[in-house]
Amino acid sequence: MTDRRVTRTKKDKDGDILALCNSGDHWSPRSKADAIKDIESGNYRYYVPWSDGTQTDIHVVKKTDGTKYLRTDKDSTTRNNLDDLPDC
Repeated sequence: MTDRRVTRTKKDKDGDILALCNSGDHWSPRSKADAIKDIESGNYRYYVPWSDGTQTDIHVVKKTDGTKYLRTDKDSTTRNNLDDLPDC
């Protein structure tokens, strides 16, 4: 499994995650659809390094209607912490 550090996200006007980014990496930006495939295949681990020194994995979550999205769980809230990252 290859680790990919995520420091930024591309969001639409509603704040939905469209892509994961890490400036300077050959894979960046990576579309949401491709990142979901990467994670589900088990070939890649995407993670966010936080300023407090911790790392949080990015997970694929499936809604009740079957659509998938990306999220992290940095803390015990249900908030999507990927929204906290700057835009890419």
